[in-house]
Amino acid sequence: MAVVSQKKRKIRLGNAEARPHFVEGSIVRIFIENFLTYDSCEVYPGPNLNMIIGANGTGKSSIVCAICLGLGGKPSFIGRADKVGLFVKQGCLKGLVEIELCKTPDNIIITREIQVVNNTSAWFINKKPTTLKTVEEQVAALNIQMDNLCQFLPQDRVGEFAKLSKVELLEATEKSIGPPEMYRFHCELKNFREKERELENLCRDKTNSLEKMRQRIERYKQDVERYHERKHHLDLIEMLERKRPWVEYENVRQQHEKVKQSRDQAKEEVQNLKEMRSPLSKKIQETEENLKSLDIKIRDKAGEIKDISQKCKQKQDALEIKDKQIEEINQALRMKKDEEMDRQRKIHNTRKMIEDWKNELNAMAVCENLQPQIDAVNNKLKELQEEKANIDSDISDLTAEKMNQEKEKKRINDNLEQLNNVMNMKEEHLKGRFKDTHTALVWLRKNKDKFKKKVCEPMMLEVRRLTCISLQPISMKDNRHAKYVENHISSSDMSAFVFESQEDMEAFLVEMRDHRKLRVNAVCAPHESCAESLPSRPIEELHKYGFFSYLRELFDAPRPVMSYLCSQYHVHDVPVGTEKTRRLTERIIQETKLRQMYTAEEKYVVKVSAYTNLTLSTNTSLKVAQFLNSSVDTEERRQLEKQQQDIINASQALDVRLTALSERKKHLECRDNQLRQQKKELLERGSRRRQLESKIAVKYDSLRQLEQDAINLEKEFQQANVKIKEINIQKVRLVTELMHLIKNCISLNILKVDLALQSATVAAEKNRLELEYKAASVQLKAAEQRFNELDDRKRILTKNCKELLKKAEYICKLTPDQHLPKEFQTAFQALPSTLEEIDAFLNEEKTRASCFTGLNASVVEEYNRETQEAQQLTEYLEEKKNELDNYKRNISQVKEKWLNPLKKLIEQINVKFSSFFSSMQCVGEVDLHVENEEEYDKYGIRIRVKFHRSTELHELTAYHQSGGERSVSTMLYLMALQEFNKCPFRVVDEINQGMDPMNERRVFEMVVKTACKESTSQYFFITPKLLQNLTYNDKMTVLFVYNGPFMLEASQWDLKAFCRRRRRLGRMDEQ
Repeated sequence: MAVVSQKKRKIRLGNAEARPHFVEGSIVRIFIENFLTYDSCEVYPGPNLNMIIGANGTGKSSIVCAICLGLGGKPSFIGRADKVGLFVKQGCLKGLVEIELCKTPDNIIITREIQVVNNTSAWFINKKPTTLKTVEEQVAALNIQMDNLCQFLPQDRVGEFAKLSKVELLEATEKSIGPPEMYRFHCELKNFREKERELENLCRDKTNSLEKMRQRIERYKQDVERYHERKHHLDLIEMLERKRPWVEYENVRQQHEKVKQSRDQAKEEVQNLKEMRSPLSKKIQETEENLKSLDIKIRDKAGEIKDISQKCKQKQDALEIKDKQIEEINQALRMKKDEEMDRQRKIHNTRKMIEDWKNELNAMAVCENLQPQIDAVNNKLKELQEEKANIDSDISDLTAEKMNQEKEKKRINDNLEQLNNVMNMKEEHLKGRFKDTHTALVWLRKNKDKFKKKVCEPMMLEVRRLTCISLQPISMKDNRHAKYVENHISSSDMSAFVFESQEDMEAFLVEMRDHRKLRVNAVCAPHESCAESLPSRPIEELHKYGFFSYLRELFDAPRPVMSYLCSQYHVHDVPVGTEKTRRLTERIIQETKLRQMYTAEEKYVVKVSAYTNLTLSTNTSLKVAQFLNSSVDTEERRQLEKQQQDIINASQALDVRLTALSERKKHLECRDNQLRQQKKELLERGSRRRQLESKIAVKYDSLRQLEQDAINLEKEFQQANVKIKEINIQKVRLVTELMHLIKNCISLNILKVDLALQSATVAAEKNRLELEYKAASVQLKAAEQRFNELDDRKRILTKNCKELLKKAEYICKLTPDQHLPKEFQTAFQALPSTLEEIDAFLNEEKTRASCFTGLNASVVEEYNRETQEAQQLTEYLEEKKNELDNYKRNISQVKEKWLNPLKKLIEQINVKFSSFFSSMQCVGEVDLHVENEEEYDKYGIRIRVKFHRSTELHELTAYHQSGGERSVSTMLYLMALQEFNKCPFRVVDEINQGMDPMNERRVFEMVVKTACKESTSQYFFITPKLLQNLTYNDKMTVLFVYNGPFMLEASQWDLKAFCRRRRRLGRMDEQ
């Protein structure tokens, strides 16, 4: 932020006295207000050479811009900005440019007010509102051309003059110094030549068209003759086509008569067949009635048989039920037998079991006292249970402890994974931003052994592992401070590898840049470490200004990196402050003399001007950190890895203890099972006798119950026989009834069979009659079909006859009641009488007619039309040739008026131009460049120059000559034009920049000599500097433009007082 502000200024340049010898159109006065660097300025230029001199940035070119925009020029003519509103002084809403031009009898004052808001302008002539178009007309009337580089050459377009093509240079020269009619004649010549080319092309095209048309007329003449011959064949074809439908009609009429006779015969045959088929139909009907009667009788018998069969089925079902009842009785008897046998077997088994238990009871001794043994076993079991409980408690505690360790291990792994993700993101960021650097980093990690000393990876990358070769570059202690480091260190150094050895760095760069073609940066740390350099003052002295730390204390870095940063960026002596620091900026700069410092969001750089000894400061906003804001804490990672290893070791120790406790628990469980089995055996020995006595008593009760449940099988057998006998009596009665029903059924079946035989006989008769009837029907159908076909054919032929008759009458253009005319009958007699002969003759005539292809009635019309158009085209071509001759005469006349004066003018320019170059011991020529004398739009002026004796003349271009040589050539060409004085003024802005002193002196002398002659146009020469001891002329007007912090106010400016003081000081120096 600059601490030196620029004073506003209001100045008045030149002499306000009117000068009577201004060329009409010259600038008498320039007034600007709120324009670019000026608050207000009024300039009174002289009628001849006006030297506008001032240091760069004082506002010389602003006067040039005012001349251009004030006279209706566009911002693009100046080459500075594209909008006129941008020329208004910053902070103002409106600017004003007023230019007074010399004109007889009264001067003209053109005023332009520029509005910033909507980028518009208001125009005034002599203080009266007007339009831009009116201003442009007034300016053009005075031969002022703001877009002509030969007249108006602003600073930002000096280079464009050399880029002008030869054609553009010729037009600019014609407009600038040529007579008013010269450029007009040139434009007329170009237009006449363009029209001449159009007429020549038109005449050539029309001549070709006329020749082609005459050829077509000749061809049409032959076609007309062939057309008449073709028409004869077509007339004969037409007569054949008229006779043909009459022949077709007669043939179809004859066919119709034959078909009609055949149809009548078929109709009579159909009637006879219908009479023959009628008796058969009656017989078939009688047979069907007899067959229906027999079918009814058969259905009745079948119904009776069905009823009897149903009754037989019911009797059979009853017999089956009786058989099932007998089977059930026998089954119940067998079950009683099995039940009794099972009871006897159970009694036997029970008695045997009681006897066995009694023997065991008798053999068992008196029970001894087993309680002491049981108590001893119980005590051992209790001890085992207590030990097992202790082991379970220990296992539970160890398991819980292991789970806690697993949770802690997972937490540490998650933290390590987060650190790994940050590093991966950093490397991906590096790969996306600096692909070559990332490729070099991968190579470095694989080739650590190729370097003698330590190599640090790029500073922007957070590398978490520390080895003897690859070191972590920069690690922020607080991510909020990353923006200070990134804004302080350049991006090229942030991506650079840091080496301790110059030899290692050179080897690395050769491998990367030469062999692998990678664009990487590398730096070498100082031979003597600067990492421990002390700041110029303790940070405690700066706390009162809001500073809390030096930049070096905000981050950690390997010793080589820190040494390099302290050496190159002085991070040990750049303080970092807060918002309080920003508020005390001016005080800090004055009291501390700090050169660099940081506030919360800005960076300040302080410099002392070598010229004014003033303190200047600039401030820039801090950019957001991109690389170091996600820092990896190496110490934290080391602690996490150590904790991870401790947890793994503790977990392994817990696993050993858990395994030992599990083995001990298994051993105790095995011992517990053994003691429980021993206790069970002792308890069983005490209760066995009581159990046997109880079991024997229970079995005696079961035996008594089984003996009471005995079954009388004899009685059961007698009862079963009685039931079976009764069922057999019922079966005999059912069988008798079934036999009676079967006999009735057989007699009914015999009757049914007899009726079926009768029905079959009648059906056979019916089938015979139906076959005869069907055969007769087939014959009748065939006869009817033949009749229908003949009838349809007759109807079609009748229709065809009518259509053919209508067609024949239509072709011959006859009415329905009109007979064939005699001339047609006479003509038809000469033609063939059969269709085959007519078709053959017709095809022959059509073939002959087809040989005359592409001919029709339009051939004659086309022949007549083409003949008429050829006559019209001949007259039109003659007219255009006369017009072309007139244009050629006009071109010849205008060319003579234009070319001769142009050659003389260019020759005069060449003389002046060559003279100027000769005075500089150089060679320069100007000539008229003509590629084709008839192509007037390609005429141009060619400037050729030679600045060295050893070289040839070369055309002036934007590329061949140096900048100074182009400036000299441009200036001398403009000076050559100055001699002819056709435009009221010329403006050249800083064209002497880039010239060597010798050429600049020579050119200046020529400018003074040429521009200060009588009757020459006004000349504005703008330059920031001049050589010493130059030649001046009394007709020159020198306008000095001053600017700066010590500039006087306009009210204090007194040129006469300054001159008196200068003379007084001069006299004092002489004494």
